Amino acid sequence: MKDVMNSSRHIIASIFFWFLIVIAGTIGYMVIEGWNLIDSFYMTVITYSTVGYGEVHNISKAGEIYTMFLIFLGVGFYLYVASAIIQFMVEGKIRLIMGRRKLDWKINRLKDHYVICGYGRIGRVLCETLKDADIDFIVIDNDERLRPTMDADRVLYICGNAADEGVLLKAGVTRAKGIVAALATDTDNVFLILTAKQLAPHIKVMARASGRGSKIKFKAAGADFVESPYEMGAIRMAQRIIRPSVTSFFDQAFTSKSKDIQMEEISVSASSPLNNVMLKDSGIRQNYDLIIIAIKTSDDAMMFNPSFKTWIKAGETVLAVGEPKNLKLLEKALNP
Repeated sequence: MKDVMNSSRHIIASIFFWFLIVIAGTIGYMVIEGWNLIDSFYMTVITYSTVGYGEVHNISKAGEIYTMFLIFLGVGFYLYVASAIIQFMVEGKIRLIMGRRKLDWKINRLKDHYVICGYGRIGRVLCETLKDADIDFIVIDNDERLRPTMDADRVLYICGNAADEGVLLKAGVTRAKGIVAALATDTDNVFLILTAKQLAPHIKVMARASGRGSKIKFKAAGADFVESPYEMGAIRMAQRIIRPSVTSFFDQAFTSKSKDIQMEEISVSASSPLNNVMLKDSGIRQNYDLIIIAIKTSDDAMMFNPSFKTWIKAGETVLAVGEPKNLKLLEKALNP
């Protein structure tokens, strides 16, 4: 980006100085030969462009010497400006092609990522959160005007119709862990869900609904999770009034940039030293200063506030609350 800006400034400066030379050449003919403005400007232009139309009037010896000076100075600078413009256009095209190839190379290497369809207000905030959590994702949006925004945000993206099979396959939907349908309308999201499930029946689908009535349609289309931002926003505002302290706690716990406290879910690996160990013997509270608020079993059952006699087993998911650095240490222990 910086190279492009520098090249643009260089070309603008070169064109500016070229115009100054044209003006200086015109004034020179007016002073030396006594010609009017149009004839002097015409003579300067045909001299710079080397078209060879001939002089508009008989020219003096001083005018001939001045013309030769203009040819050496003006034509050389004219060719320099022209070559600079051509170079800028060619380099810009090459840079665009190479940038797209590099982007495609990164996309082809993605696995167990998320496909975010739609980079509007909701999609962009969602991507920022996933980026903070170091989760791989790719964006699909058909609005070409969003290219500069996505480039500035440094996200992997494809400009195209998210409901198109070719676009979804290019985004690696068959290798993806999940897909988020956050397009502008419910109709577009339904078509997207149907296409995605047809290509990758295993994929988890989260959809954005405009209201409660749309949730049934999304579920019927194959969505695993359906969220309505407007409904969630209203509930959140109500909770802010009813339970302000609880809401503030969860705001802090669910913010990945929080340095004081976070809530995290960590899967238990079979190679973990804490596998098949009771909570009382795990040392999680003593060694990591964390609180285990729930354990999700392998059959998706949720055990809230598990007792100290609960066993930690591979395939389960531990929900813990504490400082981010301690959560990372626990993650290394549970999922090395």
